[in-house]
Amino acid sequence: MLLKDKVAVITGGAGVNGLGFATARLMAAQGARVAILDLERADPAAAAARLGEGHLGLVADVTDKASCEAAAARVLKALGRIDILVNNAGITQPVKTLDISGADYDRVLDVSLRGTLYMSQAVLPAMREHKSGAIVCISSVSAQRGGGIFGGPHYSAAKAGVLGLARAMAREFGIEGIRVNCITPGLIETDITQGKLSPERKKEIEDTIPLARLGRADDVAGACVFLASPLSAYCTGITLDVNGGMLIH
Repeated sequence: MLLKDKVAVITGGAGVNGLGFATARLMAAQGARVAILDLERADPAAAAARLGEGHLGLVADVTDKASCEAAAARVLKALGRIDILVNNAGITQPVKTLDISGADYDRVLDVSLRGTLYMSQAVLPAMREHKSGAIVCISSVSAQRGGGIFGGPHYSAAKAGVLGLARAMAREFGIEGIRVNCITPGLIETDITQGKLSPERKKEIEDTIPLARLGRADDVAGACVFLASPLSAYCTGITLDVNGGMLIH
């Protein structure tokens, strides 16, 4: 198993149809003990229970540094170490540039970008202690192509910021054996997309994708496992596209 005896922390991982939970499930199948972090209303404890024995579900708000630090401390107390972090938590909002309010901007950037920083800060001391670790940050094709199907420009900005932050952390912490990489998913069928695309619109989008389908949560989960595992031991600072060819660049 690729992740035997590893401990993985996944933010925003409680939604059973989401990228985070798909990643948690696959990492558990590959031998990791998983800590799912999410807001209270998402019930991360129930999500962790779905994975079976030995996993952990914790309430945490990635926009609150103290909450991130407390969650990391609880993971260390319960599971002994932190080897992997998947910065998955994020929110989107389908508004145009001139309609973005200051509160909209703060809310979207706080979760995706500030949350990536705070949660990384919370786990890095434990990784530095062992001189090893893998951080996977979920960005978006929207950051690369300048907008997506559902997210506004502030979402693109947040996800572009994740790319820059991850690259800077990769450069800073590589000497200590800690790898930091990004995944840029294309349009993935999750709860966010359900009911928002007519069959006609879905077909139009699929016709523009070389692999002729929308992505599945497991497609992104597989990429997360790869970047967290020894298979990618010489990869850091990279951006791994998981978009079916929607954007080839």
